[in-house]
Amino acid sequence: MKKRIACHLGVLILMLGIFAGCGTVGGSNGNVRIAIQPSAAFVPLFVAKEKGWIEEALKEKGVGVEWIDFVSGPPMNDALLAEDVDLGVIGDVPVVTVCAPGNDVSVVAIAAQAADSYAVLVPAGSDVKEAADLAGKRVATTFGSTGHNMVQKFLATAGLTINDIHLVNIAAGDAEKVLASNQADAVSIWEPNVTRLCDGIGAQIIGEGSDCGLAGTNAVVARNKYAEENPEIVTAILEQYQRAAEELPTLDEETLNKVAQDLSIEPDQLKLIIPKFNYSVEITEGDMDALNDTIRFLNDNQIMRTNYDIAESTNSSYYDAIP
Repeated sequence: MKKRIACHLGVLILMLGIFAGCGTVGGSNGNVRIAIQPSAAFVPLFVAKEKGWIEEALKEKGVGVEWIDFVSGPPMNDALLAEDVDLGVIGDVPVVTVCAPGNDVSVVAIAAQAADSYAVLVPAGSDVKEAADLAGKRVATTFGSTGHNMVQKFLATAGLTINDIHLVNIAAGDAEKVLASNQADAVSIWEPNVTRLCDGIGAQIIGEGSDCGLAGTNAVVARNKYAEENPEIVTAILEQYQRAAEELPTLDEETLNKVAQDLSIEPDQLKLIIPKFNYSVEITEGDMDALNDTIRFLNDNQIMRTNYDIAESTNSSYYDAIP
């Protein structure tokens, strides 16, 4: 009798374990793990985070939220591929890299477009005034980032290529130190770093995205397995992102101050930066064209050896499901 009871208990425990595991596709306890990085391209996500809107929207579904911080897109890609995060926001180069065929990641929305949120900067008083002056110079950026794409496109306006400069790989957070200490002659970086460098050390902008055809398309990406098994969660997150984007023109001072702190800038700086962005959310044909242009850039420079159409790795159904 004791053996029979023990057997029944063992089966019950096993079944409870199986049922507890059902739907737990993301982090521990069924939480969705959202990757976030300190770029002004993702201000709506910071707004939603500070206001607790995503947590509120998912509470009734019994799902919590884990916010996981990254400094830029490439390490976020590693986490997506390792299944350590479920959904994230990244720039064009990381997007087309992580969404390449064979990877379990797709574009589910557009986070923002902002050509002039990307810029090439030089120290105050530099003799470098335009793209042609960068020949033979040290240009720092984060390899595999949209800043990397910016360098290539800006050089091309003067008939130069990456081979005509000394490209230096840096972490995005080190841009100010690298420029201020003359470890590089120029840096290619994105907001809010651009404004921080200009205001902090008097850096000068010599080129912006609109000067060289950079669209500045940033996207929301998600692991296919997670999104397919939890479509309502992905849709709920995108709905709150869109809600936050629509709130920006009338954003309250308390939240503005918190987001500025998240981005390590002053509130007045953030007010000047936000208008540079179109936080569109909806995926358009223009967005697809811009991302396919990035794929060509990566293949032409042998940074990536997979030529594909980003439409193959795009799923707009989650955005389309927003009420």
